[in-house]
Order: sequence, then C-alpha cells, then structure tokens
Amino acid sequence: MSPLDKIDQQILSLLQQDARLSITQIAEQVNLSATPCARRIKQLEQSGIITGYHAATNPQKLGYRLSLFIAVSMDRHTAERFEQFEARIKSFDEVVSCSIVTGRTEDYLLKVVVRDMAHYEEFLLHRLNRIEGVSQVHTSFELREVFNRSIIQPTSHQSS
Repeated sequence: MSPLDKIDQQILSLLQQDARLSITQIAEQVNLSATPCARRIKQLEQSGIITGYHAATNPQKLGYRLSLFIAVSMDRHTAERFEQFEARIKSFDEVVSCSIVTGRTEDYLLKVVVRDMAHYEEFLLHRLNRIEGVSQVHTSFELREVFNRSIIQPTSHQSS
C-alpha cells in the first residue's frame, strides 16, 4: 500500500478512538461520501493496517486483580522449540501478550493477568513451567499501569 494520505490518517484516528462509528459518521467527519469512505476502510483492512475490531476491557472488573510480567528462558534455541512454546502459550487465557525479546538473558516476555496469588501459583507451577523447554522464569508484578496506548498515529514514512 502507498503511504497513507491525510484522509486515511483521519479515518484511522477516528476508528481507534471509537470503532463503533458508522461508515456514514466517519465519512461526514473526513468530508467524503459513504462509498469512497467504505472503500478506504476496506483497503486499510486488506493491507493489514487495520487488523481487527474489539472491545477494550478492564481486567480488574473481570476479576483479574493482579497483572504481571513473566520473562521466560528456553533450554534450546531451535525453531521447533520456539514454535511449540508459542503454540502452547497461546492457549492460556491469562496471557494477554507474548513477545520474543532481545537484550535480556530471557527469550520471551509475557504479560499475564490472574485473579490472585493462588491463581498465579497454579498458572506458574501447573501450566507455564510444564511447557517443554521452559528452563527459567522470572516474574515481576505490576504495581500500577501508568498508561496503555492503544491509539497509534501513523508516521509520515509508511513502509509496506
């Protein structure tokens, strides 16, 4: 996709602020008619810039009172070992994000939400540590989330 123009940037900004806006509402705000606006949104979806729509939730209100970061080290650095770990970790609802990281001795950094310490202990001892290849884990508890930026502004230099 070619670099985003000002209208595409406005559409992205509006959808990130409220994905429930109708095509008509978006079109009015970016000074287009509904059909070209819908076409632009479809193009943003097909190009992979828009990857989905979801409702943001509050983990605390859903009973997940503790948030933590778990750094995970693997015993071997092979594609098969990493693929097995990633497939398994995706099945755990408590894991809200998983990233391969560099600059640390650990291989992965997980963000996890749990109800309480008993839930954390069950997750750690009976699920995470039982994944083949996990050799070491280090947990840091989140005291308070300062902010969580879900709105990402496009840069002026887009790359494919």
